Amino acid sequence: MSKMTSDFFIECLKVWGVTRIYGYPGDGINGVLGALQRANHAGDGIEFIQVRHEEMAAFMAAGHAKFTGELGVCLSTGGPGATHLLTGLYDAKMDHAPVLAITGQAEVTARGASYQQELNLDRIFADVANFVQEAASPSQLRHLVDRGVRIALAQNGVTVLVIPKDIQDEPWQPPQHTHGFTHSGPGYQRPKIVPYPADLQRAADVLNAGEKVAILVGAGARGAALEVVQLANVLGAGVAKALLGKDVLPDDAPFITGSIGLLGTKPSYELMMNCDTLLMIGTGFPWTEFLPKEGQARAVQVDIDPAMLGLRYPVEVNLHGDAAETLRELLPLLQHKTDRSWQGEIARGVKEWWQTLEDRAMAAANPVNPQRVVWEMSPLLPEDAIVTSDSGSCANWFARDYKVKQGQRASLSGGLACMGAAVPYAIAAKFAYPQKMVVALVGDGAMQMNNMAELITIQKYWQSWRDPRLIVCVFNNQDLNQVTWEQRVMEGNPRFEASQEIPDVSYARFAQSLGLKGIYVDDPDQLQSAWQDALSADRPVVLEVKTDPEVAPLPPHITLKQAKAFMASMAKGDRSAGQIFADTANQIMNEILPGKKS
Repeated sequence: MSKMTSDFFIECLKVWGVTRIYGYPGDGINGVLGALQRANHAGDGIEFIQVRHEEMAAFMAAGHAKFTGELGVCLSTGGPGATHLLTGLYDAKMDHAPVLAITGQAEVTARGASYQQELNLDRIFADVANFVQEAASPSQLRHLVDRGVRIALAQNGVTVLVIPKDIQDEPWQPPQHTHGFTHSGPGYQRPKIVPYPADLQRAADVLNAGEKVAILVGAGARGAALEVVQLANVLGAGVAKALLGKDVLPDDAPFITGSIGLLGTKPSYELMMNCDTLLMIGTGFPWTEFLPKEGQARAVQVDIDPAMLGLRYPVEVNLHGDAAETLRELLPLLQHKTDRSWQGEIARGVKEWWQTLEDRAMAAANPVNPQRVVWEMSPLLPEDAIVTSDSGSCANWFARDYKVKQGQRASLSGGLACMGAAVPYAIAAKFAYPQKMVVALVGDGAMQMNNMAELITIQKYWQSWRDPRLIVCVFNNQDLNQVTWEQRVMEGNPRFEASQEIPDVSYARFAQSLGLKGIYVDDPDQLQSAWQDALSADRPVVLEVKTDPEVAPLPPHITLKQAKAFMASMAKGDRSAGQIFADTANQIMNEILPGKKS
């Protein structure tokens, strides 16, 4: 029996190092699934993880890429299966994660006939993908795989390969040695990219002249932690972290101010507002209002992606290069600053902020303060734990109250800020590192949207993991809480119950019905023991906490405009106005009018 094109396709993926594919079956991709089955029976296959929804497969591929640095791979049939992948692929695109998506398609002989599930997928994926191509013949597939995977890895982007159903089942035909064919090969090695010495010296001159240096790191600084710390010590600088860079550095150093932005910390905000020099490393942090005012600071930026240089702030010296390699070349050119007053001021602010966070977390709430959920979790996690967060108000507590330790990893949907990523990210992390503890922080909105179904995926596979512990912590407040607060503070409107209130679901009991462990907490004094119970469990756990929706995810700095909008929403009859006035409103007014104590 001659080799089928689908068998050759799987061989190509193996040559490129693919070991796992997340996906969902369908007749449009059955040829590839058959090849996976044959390879697995021969003992030389690729692991296939069956998810509950194709969007989750794409999120898992993105999560795999983020946590491993390797190519993440997802698979779907054509038509609706392919379109379901889009959201997860946009997450990968916006967070610069290398992902390969494989989709089926109607038969070549039926293309253009409005055939069942026939969509122009190359056009649909054209915006999300760095490379997208539909195969038209077996001999074309070799160079499509080689080129597509190489582009995804080299550009930290998305490749989509569309394989029509009949092409999958045709006999494999190698490209001929004649005109009209191309002969490709696998393999990619990332080069060493560093700026010219003259540009490094210009950057050093700017940094040496600064008296109050601020450093902002993002996910692109991962792998350069040692160099960033050395840089901060030489320059007497403070270091803030974009959300995707949260795990680049641990939070125990006194000059690390934590996250920046709407979900950030007060020390990070003050660092940016008061600095005279800014060094950005591997970050596309979008909120320019949290960076120094234009003209306030001289700036240097380092990024492997030249498209990100000078994009958020007028930069005097742009350095196109790998973060670690570039900083190693830059460090010998820097002058050690003897004046440590700036860094000492930063350290005092950081110490006060951690105390503020503890005070906020331990404040009474009805029934459980959501900040305290993460505050109690943070010191209990092992040093190699992996933490994922969903979008929504839980991301605030992840960003601020989770104190990252050396060796821990953490991520969420950054650029896309999409609901529903936390559990698939956690599943991907668990498959990549089955010996490690993994925790997903999820709001009840995201759980109801799509994460509850992926608990079934966890149930399907957990007994194959070396360490079975995976904790899904659900913040149950029956409210789409982040949007509720945006309605109040950004729009000046009261909470719109028709859009914001969601049903009360027993997530812990649902987990128990699947054979997982369920823990329910509605008493803040039980939180620590609940976390300890979950961390010592012999199987995955859903830790459901009944949290107070009226604890505001306050930005690090409240503007007068936001405060007025908030007060306007209260005047329009927002529910729970009395409680909110007693708690949040006073915090807001004290923030903008520090001399006025209520």
